[in-house]
Amino acid sequence: MSDEPFELEQIPFRSTAFAENPEPRCPCVLLLDTSGSMGGAPLDALNRGYDALVAELCQDKLAAKRVELCVVTFGPVQVRQDFANPESIYPEAFETTGDTPMGAAIKFALDELEGRKRAYREAGISYYRPWIFLITDGEPTDSWTAAAKRIREGEEANAFALFAVGVKGADMETLAKISVRPPMKLEGLKFAELFRWLSNSLKAVSQSSPGERVALPAPTGWTEV
Repeated sequence: MSDEPFELEQIPFRSTAFAENPEPRCPCVLLLDTSGSMGGAPLDALNRGYDALVAELCQDKLAAKRVELCVVTFGPVQVRQDFANPESIYPEAFETTGDTPMGAAIKFALDELEGRKRAYREAGISYYRPWIFLITDGEPTDSWTAAAKRIREGEEANAFALFAVGVKGADMETLAKISVRPPMKLEGLKFAELFRWLSNSLKAVSQSSPGERVALPAPTGWTEV
């Protein structure tokens, strides 16, 4: 996880849709478990961490132009924040909802990501390999095998990079079957450290040159399983 290649896909600019900001994009989908078990302290910590992530990205001029965040919560599966630059995002507090349809959520996030990549191509905007950041404290309440297959196929094609993070109570064994990379186990409720790592990593990627291999910061607050 310390030496991931993040190559920029070069696409001729041929549209005015992104004329105000023609910078290459670094899209990141936050796939957040907001099931009932996340209520109380976990959700409060998650909300604070997300707020800090947006604020820190806004403070970096280049990352603020290149990084695009999308937030999908589950379940039910819903878009809480469509793809947007950090400076256009006004974080709202997440609330607990129902069960944990992780399989459906992953497939939905992948579809959203494919749609955004099509928009980049149509607008002539180049983009870095996208990220999907999955955070959960439970186990899937639906079938997840088809989603895992799509993840393996997408990772093999370098279509995206998925990082899975398990909060206390998460089914780490299932996460290991879903994610190509070893899942990470959060220590306590260190969401602030987790999102700080994500912020620093996204800033590093967004400031890299096309084809450059980016060494990601060492993780703090969680361990690989």
